[in-house]
Amino acid sequence: MTTTSDTFPARIRGTVLREGDDGYDAARRVWNGEIDRRPALIVRVAGPDDVATALAHARETGLDVTVRGGGHDFGGAAVADGALLIDLGALRTIEVDAGRRTARVGGGATWAELDAATQEHGLATPGGTVSDTGVGGLTLGGGFGWLTPRHGLTIDNLVSAEVVTADGRVLRASETEHPDLFWALRGGGGNFGVVTEFEFRLHPVGPLVELGMFFWGLDDAPAALRFAREVLADLPDGTGAMLAGLTAPPAPFVPAEHHGAPGVALVVAGFDGPERHAEVVTRIRAGLPARFELVTPIPYTELQKLLDGGAPRGLLAYEKSLYLDELTDDVLDVVAAHLPGKSSPLSLMPVFPVRGAFSAVPDEATAFGGARRDGFVFGIATVAPTPELHAADRAWTRAFWSALTPFAANVGGYVNFMAEYEEDRVRASYGAEKYARLRRIKAAYDPGNVFHHNANIPPTGT
Repeated sequence: MTTTSDTFPARIRGTVLREGDDGYDAARRVWNGEIDRRPALIVRVAGPDDVATALAHARETGLDVTVRGGGHDFGGAAVADGALLIDLGALRTIEVDAGRRTARVGGGATWAELDAATQEHGLATPGGTVSDTGVGGLTLGGGFGWLTPRHGLTIDNLVSAEVVTADGRVLRASETEHPDLFWALRGGGGNFGVVTEFEFRLHPVGPLVELGMFFWGLDDAPAALRFAREVLADLPDGTGAMLAGLTAPPAPFVPAEHHGAPGVALVVAGFDGPERHAEVVTRIRAGLPARFELVTPIPYTELQKLLDGGAPRGLLAYEKSLYLDELTDDVLDVVAAHLPGKSSPLSLMPVFPVRGAFSAVPDEATAFGGARRDGFVFGIATVAPTPELHAADRAWTRAFWSALTPFAANVGGYVNFMAEYEEDRVRASYGAEKYARLRRIKAAYDPGNVFHHNANIPPTGT
């Protein structure tokens, strides 16, 4: 078996890049600037047939395979040294059927593109909190966002998927076609094939939604964290929310004296109009006055971009996560103790409450790595402009995470929030029964573990 990549089948409709070609360096870069890897080939596919051709070429030449949708995950799974990178970036077509409230979305599209297309019809599906995240990677790992308490995870709204399997078959997976594969795709990550098209269920949303953002300084953090816990426990059904430890940005809505101030933020997103949202805002204002706030109607597409400014491409990044059932006093004490330790102004602690429609889905209904009960997705993210700040905050992230693990419901955490794909954490995320079922399905569709550059699930028998 040779590893040469000098030739590639001429029948491909897309393009092939090698080191030295124009566009190669741009094509190999991903969101996380720490990732600097050089694939042997980058195949920019034009459709599922090109994917099948690329996979066949990889088998014939012995090349490893990676798959790139948006290239936005912290671990840089989209690219590996000496591998064949299947780049879905040209597959960005989005077709919205407003009557049926569905959308067909190419595997290379971003959430900004999907949100823009669906909002033309006053529709949306849950997904993401940073708009240039790829639809594919986020969906396959589960996918939560501001709409999750109202409409569940992204995978709960997946109707079907077009998948190219490791042996080159092009399949349509749904509840009625290849249902085992469809189950695995809904949370099992990129382990089971290359998804070239997703079909989503849509819901009426916007175009304007209600935003409330409240910021307290670090000296108020112990009280602010406990107050935010009370607010989150009593939010109206369907309200989106995030509790964050972050640094106040130099944004127009932030008073100049608070630019660069570290602290705690509570963000609430209302979808039932200004009157109901006003009740939440009034309670927050009366309960613990904030250093500053932003309360305003906002286009749904802009809500989806709310965190974009803190996640520009090219910065150095690292992340860990876990699941918590409750924000106990012990947990909040750990948070208050560790928040002052971060060095980079862009590093943050995003905590997303999951409840409502999320918890209404049975655990066994999808392959999602995490229990379907009310709780919190707790992330700790290093985002830094320099290697020195990155090293300092990576140590901070790890220490913070370790201090929280005694209180975790699941130390595996959310697979989309992994920068390191430790086998024990992947297994812990899914749990023994679900992990075993995923391994059996993996053996049926990818027995050779071709798709292993991810939160990998090895096939049964390996």
